[in-house]
Amino acid sequence: MNFTDKLKHLRIVRSIIYIVVGFITYPGLAIINKIKITGTEHIKDLPKRNVLFVSNHQTYFADVMAFIHIFCAVRWRKENKLGLPYYLLFPITHLYFVAAEETMKGSWISRLFILAGALTVKRTWRAEGKEVRRGLDPSDTRQIHDALDTSWVITFPQGTTKPFAPGRKGTAYIIKNNKPIVVPVVINGFWRAFTKKGLTFKKKGSILTVRFKPPLVINYDDTTEEILEQVMDAIEQSKKFMLLGKHHRIEEPIA
Repeated sequence: MNFTDKLKHLRIVRSIIYIVVGFITYPGLAIINKIKITGTEHIKDLPKRNVLFVSNHQTYFADVMAFIHIFCAVRWRKENKLGLPYYLLFPITHLYFVAAEETMKGSWISRLFILAGALTVKRTWRAEGKEVRRGLDPSDTRQIHDALDTSWVITFPQGTTKPFAPGRKGTAYIIKNNKPIVVPVVINGFWRAFTKKGLTFKKKGSILTVRFKPPLVINYDDTTEEILEQVMDAIEQSKKFMLLGKHHRIEEPIA
């Protein structure tokens, strides 16, 4: 474990980063744009460990910051709203999020997010000039297992911001092996409000929606394929939703 990895497991470090980055990002979520939150009643009484949030993905960083804001607000007993960001003065710290290793390289903001609790995983490798998909390697699985043992973990099963991309089996393996409480989340509007990285604005005045669903009832004896299908249905990114013509929830702005 390198020095950065050691630092990110110190809750005081994550608290400081959440406070600083939280106050910087609050206007973009709640003033310049408008965030609409539903379903926080499903998360307010969750245990502080072994909870896995599964969500679709629209930007690299804005999505994660929205989750952090909401979790901190819920800790202060706010329901389906952020309100004034005084909740950042005593932020939630039992939280990690899964991010692709290649995404978290090369910039100061990505290094900052690693300190904020990013669990970097190697999702792809290149062979003969082509990108080849693979599942999580054992070291990736171990760090996510260790994080779930003490905290909440946010993961994006598709591993990409492209809507309706197929889910990756690593999420199903984690669910099957760790048996966490699995809370599905559906987000929208971030792709329109922010650029792909989620650090600069693309269209101000957008509506950002974050919808928490009840925890999934999972049969852990199901195959990984069956569990993954259940997860993808829950975050409304499966082929069924695309074929039913419900893709407007993800691809089209909410007026």
